[in-house]
Amino acid sequence: MPRTPSPETAPARPPAPEDAGLSHGLKQRHLSMIALGGVIGAGLFVGSGAGIAAAGPAVVLAFAASGLLVMLVMRMLGEMSAARPASGSFSVHADREIGPWAGFTVGWLFWVLLCVGVAVEAIGAAGIVSGWFPAVPSWAWVAVFMAFFCLTNLAAVRNFGEFEFWFAAVKVLAITAFLVIGVLAICGLLPGTPAPGLSNLTGHGGFLPNGASGLITGLLASVFAYGGLETVTIAAAESEDPRRSVAVAVRTAMWRIALFYVGSMAVIVTLVPWDDPAVVKPGPYVAVLDALGIPGAAQLMNAVVLIALLSAMNANIYGSSRMAHSLVARGHGPRPLARVSGGVPRRAVLASCGFGFLAVLLSYWWPETVFSWLLNMVGAAVLVVWAFICAAQLRMRRHLRTAELPVRMWVPYLTYLALAAILAVLVLMTLDPANRVQLYFTAGLTAVLAAAGYLRGRRAG
Repeated sequence: MPRTPSPETAPARPPAPEDAGLSHGLKQRHLSMIALGGVIGAGLFVGSGAGIAAAGPAVVLAFAASGLLVMLVMRMLGEMSAARPASGSFSVHADREIGPWAGFTVGWLFWVLLCVGVAVEAIGAAGIVSGWFPAVPSWAWVAVFMAFFCLTNLAAVRNFGEFEFWFAAVKVLAITAFLVIGVLAICGLLPGTPAPGLSNLTGHGGFLPNGASGLITGLLASVFAYGGLETVTIAAAESEDPRRSVAVAVRTAMWRIALFYVGSMAVIVTLVPWDDPAVVKPGPYVAVLDALGIPGAAQLMNAVVLIALLSAMNANIYGSSRMAHSLVARGHGPRPLARVSGGVPRRAVLASCGFGFLAVLLSYWWPETVFSWLLNMVGAAVLVVWAFICAAQLRMRRHLRTAELPVRMWVPYLTYLALAAILAVLVLMTLDPANRVQLYFTAGLTAVLAAAGYLRGRRAG
């Protein structure tokens, strides 16, 4: 579809028209903690074990490389969101810079990704609580969590902010305590624990025990562990000062990623052998705490993972509802979902929760077919989203006075580097059968959405 040049010459715009009616109840402390806690998810606490088992100590390099990619993507997204704050975030940017079909495609793809994430997180959280209270069936806990977070998101946006603030505070406290204990153990300053030296880094097959193929698998695992950081730019549109909120969140992303992800991976592979079965199950953090003789390590980490899952579930309901509201307000979906009452798009919240709960039911009814297909369809979705962010930022740069923005991409050519890295990861996914299936399913969903968006645009035009 042909595009007319954007008339923007000013450095920034007020919030997008489709966000009219949304409240601005999120304070800077909410946004700061949401951004801080957003990089600490269940993927870090549990999912990182698969990356360690595949790459060995070299998983530190894998997380550092993917972390650099995420920093570039967040910087691009921050630049665009500072210029044009919108609850639709990158979907709005793609709509304006590439074409309505692009905004439609990436917006609904992200919505499906978040809604499926809600289901996965609810199931995971229910599994943990069921282990503590076996008399209550797992499905009952799923229903409780879904109902609770649906109700909190139907209320004022400040409720979402408060829940995420305290969830993030607990996660930050937990990972900080882990890092402090780990560094003390590495230095031999923990009573009763001798310093491990470099034995776990150089022994057990060496620093790169499984060669390049293991490093590639670890790289893919690390990339998907970073998913979810985009939600902070969605939430910024409902803050008291969207431009400043985005700038603060993006500017501090680098040290968060370096400290929490790369730092904790370095602590883990230094303190425990990478090939210890406990690294995969019950998980790398539990394996370290058990090795150091910390009492109740498994249950302690279960509680932290539960909080991480509930936090992600809450954030995904919020993010999916705002994305759906933005899409339908721009004519990319059923108009009734755009209605806002009390500063909250309640119908969009109900639709997002409804899809998430349907996905939960599918996991019980057809776990090996329909639900598995859903998981595969969103398996590589975050990479598609990042690619659209790169493309939109390249086009926006042509007519934006970035020198006056509170946050901007350091060097324009870094966008091309990030886009090339994303394409390289997609190519690497074809080398592994499981990742290849996810890639093909995601490509299929993206193609269907792109075709639907194109046809919708043709009819509207």
